[in-house]
Amino acid sequence: MALTDKNTAYNRLHKSKHSFLDEDFLLQNDFAKILYHEYAKDLPIIDYHNHLPPKEIALNHQYANCTEVWLKGDHYKWRAMRTLGIEEAFITGNASDAEKFNKWAETVPYTLRNPLYHWTHLELQRYFDISEPLNKDSSERIYNTTRDLLKEEAYRTRGLLEKMKVQVVATTDDPTDDLKYHDEFHKEGQNLKLIPSFRPDKAFAVENPGEYSRYLITLGKTVDFEISTYTDLMLALNQRMAFFDQLGCKSADHGLEQLYHFNLGDFDISRLFQQLLEGKPLTSEEIRYFKFETLVHLCRSYHRLGWVQQFHLGALRNTNERMLKKLGPDTGFDSIGDFEQAMPLARFLNLLDSTDQLTKTIIYNLNPSDNEVFASMIGNFNDGTIKGKMQFGSAWWFLDQKDGMEKQLNSLSNLGLLSCFIGMLTDSRSFLSFPRHEYFRRILCNLLGTDVQKGELPADEKWLGKIISDICYHNAKDYFGF
Repeated sequence: MALTDKNTAYNRLHKSKHSFLDEDFLLQNDFAKILYHEYAKDLPIIDYHNHLPPKEIALNHQYANCTEVWLKGDHYKWRAMRTLGIEEAFITGNASDAEKFNKWAETVPYTLRNPLYHWTHLELQRYFDISEPLNKDSSERIYNTTRDLLKEEAYRTRGLLEKMKVQVVATTDDPTDDLKYHDEFHKEGQNLKLIPSFRPDKAFAVENPGEYSRYLITLGKTVDFEISTYTDLMLALNQRMAFFDQLGCKSADHGLEQLYHFNLGDFDISRLFQQLLEGKPLTSEEIRYFKFETLVHLCRSYHRLGWVQQFHLGALRNTNERMLKKLGPDTGFDSIGDFEQAMPLARFLNLLDSTDQLTKTIIYNLNPSDNEVFASMIGNFNDGTIKGKMQFGSAWWFLDQKDGMEKQLNSLSNLGLLSCFIGMLTDSRSFLSFPRHEYFRRILCNLLGTDVQKGELPADEKWLGKIISDICYHNAKDYFGF
């Protein structure tokens, strides 16, 4: 290219209306901009599923630096750093917080086109008013600026939530959790709602009899009686559900490879339970049956309590045994799995529906090839009793990015009613992750705005604006009863 051509191209680029992460980021037409700025931008956030530590909210924790609040526990960032060849010492190891931040800063420029690039800079802008790109040259300056800001009262956990207009935080809690911090926070009478969600995965994680027996001991201490039979287990879980319900619990969540279906009674569940107590492993089929029957009992209880049940399906977890032994679970060694979903999911939901004990349900897929399966599945069990009773959940985990969100929204639009969708959640362990709601809202507004631009939807600002605000806030508020 000739020098004059290069200069022309350079000038055209820099005269462009678009600059990185400006106010119209991801909004590619005028109608999309109207929908976002007038109907989505200023809505509060209901984060109905996340993994935030309730203790830090109740105690209004103050963070020492950005590494503590931003990098600790974030396996998305850890995976990127490992891919770049950064030593584990600077990821989960003994390096100082400043050294870990510097290594992340060096990584960020290499994450372009990964959602981490957008999330990183959105979070720096929204929480710290920093528009400068993060890289090795800006690392020390940004580290010091954020560290100083985090010393201020407004940057404790509650202040961070307030900055993002968060109204509801629904954490994910094991049946053995005492919910002490939820209770303490509730008694303060804060406007922010901190509520528990019931996550009973360990109650049916029977792959390792030794670990399972130890869990039963912990659960027994929680309910103050020994769990020596399967009936005891059900009594204990029912007791814990009642306790969670008293503290405002609205939903239960489950992380599974897939749902299973059998005929009730195919195996003797009491015998399987005794076998586990004796330390004898179950066969693969017996493990699946144990999960199935236990989930049936749980789901019938959720219906009785009026809770929402959530199923996160399709993760292939802990694939790297060496790193699992070294670092433990949830450290960045999981991936999309390829499991049969349609038939067992349909049969499981049908079993509950056949006795009118199918409560409000959200299903999330991790394999994008299941988008249409899940989007069509919800239509099988909507029965006209509740608006949007069955939900195809927002793009989850590896699909929680621009392309994944658009595909989820398109699949739902094609096969269901987008207007009934309950929208976004963070599913995060970080208090700096709430701009993901903004990211989703921008993508949603651009999707509908583009349809208007193409003449595929009428330019009815008020009606489309209502649909946008419902998806971003009102539908979730009504669905959960917050």
